[in-house]
Amino acid sequence: MVKDMQWVHALAKDYRQVDLLPVERIMLDFAVKLARAPENVTREDHLLLREAGLEDRAILDVTQIIAYFSFVNRMALGLGVQLETYWTDGDFDLLGQES
Repeated sequence: MVKDMQWVHALAKDYRQVDLLPVERIMLDFAVKLARAPENVTREDHLLLREAGLEDRAILDVTQIIAYFSFVNRMALGLGVQLETYWTDGDFDLLGQES
């Protein structure tokens, strides 16, 4: 369980406003770009990840996780799958929507 739910709320709302390590910020920027506009990912994005300290294997891992997450979400949305109730913690939806 996460000890600092305020941090989780802030991260879900806008990760760019949260105090993160540079490598974390670069990975999240890459994740958003790959998920929202994969056609815009360039060699420069990979160079930024390398400059942040990631090796090729880590870049592959990050890319596969992002791609899998996008794939599964599109499958669920396309099939009309509803989230189970345990995906909320009462006052905060894990999708980043406050209730």
